[in-house]
Amino acid sequence: MAAKMIMFHGFSDHVNRYYGFFPYLAERGIAVYGVDQRGWGRSVKKDSDKGKTGPTTRVLADMAAFICTQLPSDVPVFVLGHSMGGGQVLTLASTPAYEDLIKQIRGWVLESPFVGFAPELQPSWLLVASGRLASHVVPHFKLHRPIPPEDVTRDPEVQASIRADDLMHDYGTLEGLAHMLDRTDGLSTGKLVISSNVKSLFMVHGTVDKATSFDKSKKWFERNKDRIPDAEFKAFEGFAHQLHADPGKEQFYEDVAAWILKRSPDEPKLTVDSHL
Repeated sequence: MAAKMIMFHGFSDHVNRYYGFFPYLAERGIAVYGVDQRGWGRSVKKDSDKGKTGPTTRVLADMAAFICTQLPSDVPVFVLGHSMGGGQVLTLASTPAYEDLIKQIRGWVLESPFVGFAPELQPSWLLVASGRLASHVVPHFKLHRPIPPEDVTRDPEVQASIRADDLMHDYGTLEGLAHMLDRTDGLSTGKLVISSNVKSLFMVHGTVDKATSFDKSKKWFERNKDRIPDAEFKAFEGFAHQLHADPGKEQFYEDVAAWILKRSPDEPKLTVDSHL
């Protein structure tokens, strides 16, 4: 084993939807660890669980607890977040309470992170303001917030599988959605500042993403790159939101694997499993 990668999925997603990405990494000696986060996928046991993530403090505590199952480690540990999960990962890496954990992470990978809405999904200010107010009164009230599959990937087969996947319920609670927007606001405005203990960061984003904003991700990177000793941004020209499920996804697989292995000790690349 050359390295470990711990991943956090996006809104209304689950870890079994990453196709050949995890096996590709495992074949190259990168062990993958993932979990369906609170409120999503197989973590939902009853309807009332759907989208019930809790506030940001709970979200970050859940993430830290899962990461700590792999610490300390004899091999470098990397953390990847996609979409909403990418915003969570950046928030975790910008929260002083988790400095001891941040110091133990060799690198951070952000795939299409939620630093801002793409114009196609941007809600009105009135909807956001009213939702924030209501979240204090009825925090567990649910909203159905589907993202059109065509806005997620250009692959017709993947689009069809999204429509057929009962685990992708598209519900969020007012509390969870409000805190997700708070995290996004903190990242996009600079209120959240990346820790000086972040050693390496690789941010990738498709240029035609219709879910999260390519421009906001790029602006975040330009504002923070000088604080990170080893920072890289790659634009995937013509790619949609799910780089791991879009036509040409193999380039994304290769880039992430190469980036991780370059920052890991040279070892025999034994095949390992993914743990989902």
